[in-house]
Amino acid sequence: MKLWQKDKDALKEVTEFTTGNDRALDLYLARFDVLGSLAHIAMLESIGLLTHDELTALSKELKCIFAEIEKGNFKIEEGVEDIHSQVELMLTKKLGEAGKKIHSGRSRNDQVLADCKLFFRSEINSLVSGIKNLFDLLIEKSEEHKGTLLPGYTHLQLAMPSSFGLWFGAYAESLVDDVITLQAAYRIVNKNPLGSGAGYGSSLPLNRELTTQLLGFDDLNYNVVYAQMGRGKTERIVAAALGNVAATLSKLAMDACLYLNQNFAFISFPDELTTGSSIMPHKKNPDVFELVRAKCNSLQSLPNEIMLLTANLPSGYHRDLQLLKEKLFPAFKTLDDCLRMIHRMLSNIQVNKDILQEEKYTYLFSVEEVNKLVLQGVPFRDAYKKIGRDIEQGKFSHSKEVNHTHQGSIGNLCNDQIQRMMNEQLENFNFKNTEQALAKLLS
Repeated sequence: MKLWQKDKDALKEVTEFTTGNDRALDLYLARFDVLGSLAHIAMLESIGLLTHDELTALSKELKCIFAEIEKGNFKIEEGVEDIHSQVELMLTKKLGEAGKKIHSGRSRNDQVLADCKLFFRSEINSLVSGIKNLFDLLIEKSEEHKGTLLPGYTHLQLAMPSSFGLWFGAYAESLVDDVITLQAAYRIVNKNPLGSGAGYGSSLPLNRELTTQLLGFDDLNYNVVYAQMGRGKTERIVAAALGNVAATLSKLAMDACLYLNQNFAFISFPDELTTGSSIMPHKKNPDVFELVRAKCNSLQSLPNEIMLLTANLPSGYHRDLQLLKEKLFPAFKTLDDCLRMIHRMLSNIQVNKDILQEEKYTYLFSVEEVNKLVLQGVPFRDAYKKIGRDIEQGKFSHSKEVNHTHQGSIGNLCNDQIQRMMNEQLENFNFKNTEQALAKLLS
């Protein structure tokens, strides 16, 4: 069954090529297609295109379909093109003429747009929850290890003392900025395209504000042409936000791979969280972190893939846009898996507390000694030259006491302020409003 089918069917080879992976990918959209249809039929009844009895029957049947989706029992039947066709087919089989009316004032173009936006909105909600879990752990670890010193590097050369408190806290604050970009993506996603039809509106007196309210959208995509133009742009913006989170995790994973290396030996993990070698019995490989790094690097390529896929398209709908699904839909689970595994690893991290006792880290403290002279009134450049000469002549002596007090430094991590920033960003999402709207729609 195809929503666009008339008297003649398309050649099977054409159907298979144009359908592609849509049947499998549309299962991501199943529950959202039902939600969109529930709102749409309520609107159709409000403008006299459905009777009250038809609305009642359709709503009841759609809620039954939704329940089957939630149980994992729903499938798109053989020969049915997509999720939209499947739902309409089921309604028509059960309710006859009423099922044929649900597509009034709607195109597959705005239907899939609405489904995608509802899907992205839900996935961003879940993703933010996973980010918050990792953020909380990073702040906890930062506080736990705030006094444990760690070498800092520039150019991969020994530079200055750092600390595990700073290291964990840095990634926590990075996630704050990642959430800000996710919030921007969410605001773009959370606009209602229903009623834009094929991209040029409808002669039917649609009430687009009603579907916006019923689906818990913040606002409308008002211009019907732009609603369709937003496809591709929306996915690119969402992919960029996912890529920012992925970049944070990839860098953290790379650090962990280095720090676990025996030549660094800054951290370790229980044996069951690392992997071994088929021939080297001593190996403890950081495979989890290596795969997080690879998966997250792949995620960072997504915005570019989407941009190239849609780069030379004029306004209006084009079938090219179908391929966006296979690029972006699985990315959410990949990123969620990476967040979960990083959380598991860092929950069990073991930190070496005596790293800077080794002689090779002596010169890490050179800037500390320069600054001591500066505090005594010696001009910085003179202090710098004196310590440099001491190092060259083998006369350098130092204390391993580190006393940094400014905001965001070893002795003043400002984790409370980083926590405040995260809380402020989380409060800007209106997840509760949308959840309440959808719960009411299903009640």
